[in-house]
Order: sequence, then C-alpha cells, then structure tokens
Amino acid sequence: MLVARYRHRLPADYPMDRIRTRIAERAPGWAAIPGLVFKAVAIEERARGTAANAYSSFYLWRTAGAAADFLAGPAFQAVIESFGRPQVETWLPFDVSLGGAATAVALSEETRPVGPDEDLLRQRGIERARGRDLATQPGVLATLVGLDPAAWRLTRFTLLADPIDARSGAEVAHLAAPGLDALRSV
Repeated sequence: MLVARYRHRLPADYPMDRIRTRIAERAPGWAAIPGLVFKAVAIEERARGTAANAYSSFYLWRTAGAAADFLAGPAFQAVIESFGRPQVETWLPFDVSLGGAATAVALSEETRPVGPDEDLLRQRGIERARGRDLATQPGVLATLVGLDPAAWRLTRFTLLADPIDARSGAEVAHLAAPGLDALRSV
C-alpha cells in the first residue's frame, strides 16, 4: 500500500463554493480508479477558522503502481491544468486500522519526527497498537500512520464520521472508497 496527498493552497478570497462544485462534478469517477482503496477530498476554509483556504486529496492506494498510474493519467492531468502541478507527499504505511463508521466528514492529522536513535520496529508496533485502539472508538472510519523516510517523520491520519474543530483538521467534502470493503475482508 501507499499513502499519498497533495494540497493546493488557495487565495484568501477564493470562492470555496467553486471547489465544492468541482468535487460534486468529479466525484462519480473516483469510484472507478483502479487500485484506489479510498480518496478523501478535504477542504480547509478561513471562514471556518483555518489558517488558509486549501483543497487537498488524501489517498490510500492498494499499490505504488496504482498511484503511479493515476499520476500519469488523465484525471491527475486535469488537476494540473486547473491548479498547477502540486507537490505529492507520500508515506509508507506503518499501520492501517479500520473502524466501524460508514463514512467520514473530517480528517485529522498529527505529525512527529522520528529521532535518529528510535527503534523503528518497536515504534511500528506501538503505532499498530494505537491504531487498533483508535479504530475501536465510535465515529472512526479509519486511522493510519505513515512513515516519510525522506524527512524521517510519522504522520497519523484519522478519518472521522463527526465534524471536528477546524484547527484540529479538515472537512472531508467527499469520500470515495471503492477498495475499502476489500481491505476490510483481508
């Protein structure tokens, strides 16, 4: 699997309804992307308390090859044509834990550096146990922690069925999850 995200910062006066319209128009096609476990389209709005307006796509891919096919394909080309080529962040999944929620309306994120002396195998076990615990909480669709070995940081993303404070995360405007049921059965 591979975790990926790209984010577009938007001007303070950007009409965010344009983003919501774009999401609604394109959402049906996301269910047919090969190798996609899920895609959460997130919005951050200054009017709701975030530091800036932004639009991002957060993905869990079945394989790195599926992610590469998407980035080389026409759907991502449409993103480039509309917003420019974004930096795509990627993480190696340390843990993916699925909860009982049916959908998500919020995405929280917490990042911490990995110290040079940390035992990664031990840390992975700790993160897996934490993921299992978080996944049992009401309102959690999924929680996953990814390792960014380029920057040596761990980031935990949690998809939540209930809204959260804008300073704690982003609104999920749409969730496409064509591969989630298959992952649940593994």
